[in-house]
Amino acid sequence: MAVGTHGESFMETDPPASRPARRGGGRDAAGGGLDGLAQVANKIRDAVESVIEGKPSAVRLALTVLLAEGHLLIEDVPGVGKTMLAKALARSIDCSVRRVQFTPDLLPSDITGVSAYNQERREFEFKPGPVFANIVVGDEINRASPKTQSALLECMEERQVTVDGTTYELEPPFMVISTQNPVEMEGTYPLPEAQRDRFTARISMGYPDPAAELEMLDTHGETSPLDRLTPVAHAADVRDLIEVVRGQHVAPAVRQYAIDLVSATRRHPDLRLGASPRATLHLVRAARAYAALDDRDYVVPDDIQDLAAPVLAHRLLPTAEAQVERRRPEQVVTDLVKRLPVPSPGR
Repeated sequence: MAVGTHGESFMETDPPASRPARRGGGRDAAGGGLDGLAQVANKIRDAVESVIEGKPSAVRLALTVLLAEGHLLIEDVPGVGKTMLAKALARSIDCSVRRVQFTPDLLPSDITGVSAYNQERREFEFKPGPVFANIVVGDEINRASPKTQSALLECMEERQVTVDGTTYELEPPFMVISTQNPVEMEGTYPLPEAQRDRFTARISMGYPDPAAELEMLDTHGETSPLDRLTPVAHAADVRDLIEVVRGQHVAPAVRQYAIDLVSATRRHPDLRLGASPRATLHLVRAARAYAALDDRDYVVPDDIQDLAAPVLAHRLLPTAEAQVERRRPEQVVTDLVKRLPVPSPGR
C-alpha cells in the first residue's frame, strides 16, 4: 500500500526555509499539533463508539467530515442508528446543537428563521432558526419538500444565512448532519443534485453483526447511552483541529490523482452525471483530515482511495441502462479506483 511503501515520497520535499514549520510534535490537545489532534479526536471517537456499537468505520468517517469542515449524509433503512450516530457526535462536543425533524409541512423559514414584528419597538426583528448552531442534526431530511430542503443550500456552502435581504454569518465550527431513508420508501422526496453535492460524504450504517447487536441489548436495555454521554471536547478545540487539518500537505501527484479520479466519473458510460469540481475539493479536504487521524501530516493515495466511494458516489447519477442492470454508483467508483494508475513515488 502507498502508506507503507511510498508514504515518505508524498511528504513535503521543499527546503526548510521555504515552508512553514510542521504542525506535528507533541503539543497540547488544544494547541493545534498533530499529537493534540490525535488526543482530542480519540476522545470524541471513544465517546461516540460508547453509543454506536460495532461501526468504527462509520464513526471515523463522521469525525473525518467534521475536521474537513464538511457535512455528512447518513442514509439507510429505519432503526439502524442513523440519528443515534448524529446525536452522539453532537453531544460529544460542548457546542450549540439543534435538531430539526423534517416533515412534509416544514417551511424554509422554520429552518433559517423569520423576521417578526415587535409591537413594543414598532419594528421587525429577526428570530434565528435552528440552523444557527454549531452542529445541526436534520432528521429524515428527505421527508420534507425540495423547497424546504433548499433552505440549507446557502448555509452549507457559504456558512451564512440571508433572510429579507440581510445576511447573517454562522459561527464556526458549523456542520450539518442529516439522515435520510432510502428514496424507495413511502413519503420521501429524493434530494436534488445541488443538495447532495453539498454533503461532503454519505455513509450507510448497515445492520450490526450479531455480537454488536447483543452488546447493544446490554447497553441500551435499561437506559440510552446518550443520557450518560458528556462532552469530551469544546467548540474551540474543534476549531484548532480544523486549523491543523488545513495545514496538511498534499503532494502535486496526489492532487492530480484526485483530479483524474473525479474527471473519470464525468466520462464514464454508466453515468449521466459525474462528480463536480466541488467534489474534488471535498475529496482533498477529507483526505487531509483522514491523514491527520492517522497521525500523518501528509496525504497519500490510499487516503484518496479509501474516501472515494463515500465522497463521490452520492453525487453521481447512473444512466437508465445502468439502473436496469442494477449497477450502482459505488461500484463505478470502486472500478475506477482499481483501474486508474496510482501515482508513483517521486512524481
